[in-house]
Amino acid sequence: MASENQIKKAAQALDNHVAEIIHWHFSENTGCPFWLNWAKEQDWNPLEEVRTFSDLCEKFPYFEDGWLRDLPNEVWVPQKFSDRPFNVFETGGTTGMPKQRIGWDDFRIDYTEFSKTLNDQHFPKNQYWMMVGPTGPRRLRLAIEHLANERGCSCYFVDLDPRWVKRLIATQQFDQARAYMDHVVEQALTILKHRKVSALFTTPKLLEALAERRDLVQAGIKGVFCGGTTMDRQYARFLEEEVCENGKIGFVPTYGNTLMGLARHRPFGPENDYSIAYYAPQPRAVLRVIDSTTGQPVEYDDWGRVELTTLTKEFFMPKFLERDEAIRRKPWSEAPWDGVAEIRPFGAMEKKIVEGVY
Repeated sequence: MASENQIKKAAQALDNHVAEIIHWHFSENTGCPFWLNWAKEQDWNPLEEVRTFSDLCEKFPYFEDGWLRDLPNEVWVPQKFSDRPFNVFETGGTTGMPKQRIGWDDFRIDYTEFSKTLNDQHFPKNQYWMMVGPTGPRRLRLAIEHLANERGCSCYFVDLDPRWVKRLIATQQFDQARAYMDHVVEQALTILKHRKVSALFTTPKLLEALAERRDLVQAGIKGVFCGGTTMDRQYARFLEEEVCENGKIGFVPTYGNTLMGLARHRPFGPENDYSIAYYAPQPRAVLRVIDSTTGQPVEYDDWGRVELTTLTKEFFMPKFLERDEAIRRKPWSEAPWDGVAEIRPFGAMEKKIVEGVY
């Protein structure tokens, strides 16, 4: 549990960071065309009226994801980055135009920081990694390779197209979805057979499928990152105890996306009934769990919708409503701000959600 002093210091650091980022994105010599033009259309001035995170939450409307689909990427280029070509990263887009985020160095900064949270026992340096997941236009491929390189490792890749899997499932072509999943798993097993791999990044369902076909401990796997939103307590316990054999393989669930970066998890087990809580890389990103009607944070241990604010010099995105819901958790000593737990698709209890390989 975080102390009051830790929470206070973290809140002050966030406020200081908000002030810096607002000054950057709304000043003529550093800001991007979108936010500079947006500010001219308002009857208030962010440079004068936003000094804290509370100010941001009060003054800014929800960020519209259509802006990232419909507008040309040039409008998001800060003046200070105008002489550098940018990477284009996609997120979503099962049908229609996906959201796009441009970037330069954020993925390196985010994953360098995350590397500091890993231990050498389960993620030893100077080894080989393998990623079994979506590469292509997504930020994740470059981010995972950077994380491996940061720890002195090289990385093998098996590509996955989650959009295709979701489409197959949505049209009830379950045999084709299973065949595609088997195809991906077989590629990963081939690499494990012929190459030494000590760390694995994949989705929960693909991790389970790999473990059904190969003993991962005997294969030499020492650590696993598991990316994907839905891991309830029962499934998390199964992966920890059965697949990772109670700690023989270090199990590191992660929650992240192209718009946020990577949130770390708080250790879980019998002491907290295997409930996984994630903590954003604050102050570069902030997660809140809010009442979707009032827009205010729910009480601790209550369910609500996940809201993301991204605060970097490359990208400013206030109050974006994710397609996830979660339980609000109290600050943690190693991340003294709110956490989000037991993440699942928003409205999962009321409607059927197609998640494919996640």
